[in-house]
Amino acid sequence: MNVLNEKGLEAILAPDNLRAAYLKVKANRGAAGVDGIGVVQLAEHLRRHWSVIEQKIRRGQYEPGLLRPVVIPKPGGGQRELNIPTTQDRLVQQAIAQPLSEVFEPLFSHHSYGYRPGRSAHDAVRQMRHYVVQEARSVLVEVDIHGFFDEVNHDILMQRISDEVQDKGVLRLIGRYLRCGKLVNNRKVRHRGKGIPQGGPLSPLLANIYLNRMDRELEERGCYFVRYADDITLCCKTEEEAEQLLAWLTDWLWKKLKLRVNRKKSGLRPPEEGSFLGFRVERGGRIAMSRKSVEAFKQEVRRLLDARNAWRWAELIKRWNSYLRGWWGYYRLSEWHEAERLSRWCRRHVRKLCWLRWHNWKGRRNALARLGAKGHHAYIAYSSRGAWRVAASPSVQAVLTNRRLRDWGFVTPSDLVAAASA
Repeated sequence: MNVLNEKGLEAILAPDNLRAAYLKVKANRGAAGVDGIGVVQLAEHLRRHWSVIEQKIRRGQYEPGLLRPVVIPKPGGGQRELNIPTTQDRLVQQAIAQPLSEVFEPLFSHHSYGYRPGRSAHDAVRQMRHYVVQEARSVLVEVDIHGFFDEVNHDILMQRISDEVQDKGVLRLIGRYLRCGKLVNNRKVRHRGKGIPQGGPLSPLLANIYLNRMDRELEERGCYFVRYADDITLCCKTEEEAEQLLAWLTDWLWKKLKLRVNRKKSGLRPPEEGSFLGFRVERGGRIAMSRKSVEAFKQEVRRLLDARNAWRWAELIKRWNSYLRGWWGYYRLSEWHEAERLSRWCRRHVRKLCWLRWHNWKGRRNALARLGAKGHHAYIAYSSRGAWRVAASPSVQAVLTNRRLRDWGFVTPSDLVAAASA
C-alpha cells in the first residue's frame, strides 16, 4: 500500500515532510503571493499560524489563498501567464507533492523527462539525438498541445489520481488547489472547471500524471518519442508513418484527454529544422541551438545593449553577464561551432552602443582620443554612416578591441566556451 493510502493526510503533515517542503520553498525563493508574505517572512508567519492551518487541513476546511497572475514572455514569442500562490500555499503544495511523487514516480514512462528526479531537459535532448542518429529516425513530429495547462480536465485528472490514492482528505485538498481562484484587478476570478494553475510546486507533477496515459498509449504502439512536460517530439522513419501518427494522436488526445493539438504549430520537421526544448540535431548528430532560440537570444541582446537604456556601464555589464551566464547554463549542451559567430555579433552590438552613447562627432572624437586612437582611426569620428555599419569598421575595432571589451568585463559566448574547455 502506498504512503498516502496508508497514512493519508498524516503523510503530508509529518514533521519531516513539512521540514523538507519548507527548505525546498525557501531554496526556490520566488515572489510573494497576494498576501505579500515573502520567503523571508514565511518562517515567522508559520510560527504564528501553523497550528490553525494544520487543524483546518485535518478537518477538510482549508481554503487556499487566491493566486496572483503574472504574465511573462515566452522565449519564442508570445506570453505565458503564471499564477503565483502565497508562500504558505507553496509550502502546502510542496508537502503534498513529495509523497504524491513517491506514489506516481514508479508509474511514469521512461520517455518522460520533465520535472522528475534525476532527469533533465538535457537528458531529453540527448535521447532525441539518440533516436535520430542511432535509430535512424530522421522525421520528427513536433506536437504542440493548445493551451495545455489551461485545458486539463479536472474530472479526468482526479480520476487518474484516485486510481492510486483513495484517501478522501488528500483528494479533497488536491481538488481545492485545482479549483483555486485568482485575483485580477482586485476582483476574484473563479476557476472554470479545468486547467492546472502554473506557478506552484504541484502543477508539474499533476501535468505528468495527466499525460502519463498518453505516454503509455504511445509505448503500446511501439513509438519512439520524448516528452518534457507538454513538449512532445515523436521520432519516425518515414513521412507516411509520421503523418499517420500525428493524425492518430490528434484524435486520441481529444477523445481521451479533451486536449486539442495546435495544428499551426505542430507538424513534421527534419531534425536540423526542429526545435525541441530550444535545440535541434544537425546533420552528423551535432546538437545545436534551434533557430528560434538563436533569434530569442538576439532579441535579448538587442534589449540589453540598447543605447536608450539609462544604465551606467557597470550596471549594464552586470546585467549582461548575469543574463549570459544563465543563458549559457542551459545552452552549454550545444556543440559550439557557432560560438565565435555569435560572439562577433555581440561585440558589434557593444561597439554600436558605445558609438551611440558618444552622441555626436565631438563626443566621438574625444572618446576615441581617450582610448588612444591615432591617425586614420581617429577620423572615423566624423563618419556619417549609421551606427551598425560603423561598429563593423576596422577603425572602431582597432580601438574597441576584443581584449579591451573583455577587460571592461564584457563576456561573450566564446569566452564561456573557452572557460568550459580549459
